[in-house]
Amino acid sequence: MDIISIIIPCYNYGHFIREAIESINVPSEFKYELIIVNDGSTDKNTIEVLKALEEEGFFVINQVNKGLSAARNVGIAAASGEFILPLDADNKLLPNYIPLAIKALKDNPDYSIAYGIGEYFGGKTGIKGTKPFTLHDLMTMNFIDACAVYRKSAWKDVGGYDESKTMRLGVEDWEYWLHLAFKGHKFYFLNEVTYEYRITGTSMVDKDTSPNFNLLKKYIQDKHSYYLNHFAPRDYYLMKFKASPFVFCLKLFLLTWFESYYNKLVESKRIRPFW
Repeated sequence: MDIISIIIPCYNYGHFIREAIESINVPSEFKYELIIVNDGSTDKNTIEVLKALEEEGFFVINQVNKGLSAARNVGIAAASGEFILPLDADNKLLPNYIPLAIKALKDNPDYSIAYGIGEYFGGKTGIKGTKPFTLHDLMTMNFIDACAVYRKSAWKDVGGYDESKTMRLGVEDWEYWLHLAFKGHKFYFLNEVTYEYRITGTSMVDKDTSPNFNLLKKYIQDKHSYYLNHFAPRDYYLMKFKASPFVFCLKLFLLTWFESYYNKLVESKRIRPFW
């Protein structure tokens, strides 16, 4: 039976977390575990709620405050599931999400991530901007929420979420998706509303991310400069040329003047693609 591990980091969101837990509705054909990570909450109500949940039998990991990335990493490291689903403590899942996502990943073993569409609730209504995956679009902006289903093996492949001091300000999920994409992991778009995204006006995005967005963007560009700086294509093709000048020039010649013949050679695996 497939196991999916749902990870809920919580920092002072005790007034919302029971709603998040109650939204988890997993069909009987799937086995799931829920791991709550208390990221050093200081709010008295949150501490009491998390203690009560622990006494009720929920798996709660308590740690000093290390930020959202570290909280997710700790929870995922403790998870036994093949599939991971991070759920923010103030958001909610819809019943269709888990079966749709697991089916997509089981039917498409070359895909590592499945993500759906979010619907706003709370201080705003409407549909959260989400679209089919292209790397170009993801490099421009993040359109995939942290609430996506992915293989734990993919998380291991990139060393988890970036726990640096800068990433504690936000967009850690954007950096994580980019890291996975640059490592060759594929994203499956579920064209359905699958979760609810709460708008409060006092979120981490409003308080930390928006005022520091340029700093965060620069951090990501510097970390993944091979892919995100405008010299990367030049450097890549120079490297390919130096490795084999004759083959490089031959492929370039065929691709430029005999594209159909070039495509036939690639399809028959007589030559490797130019890029």
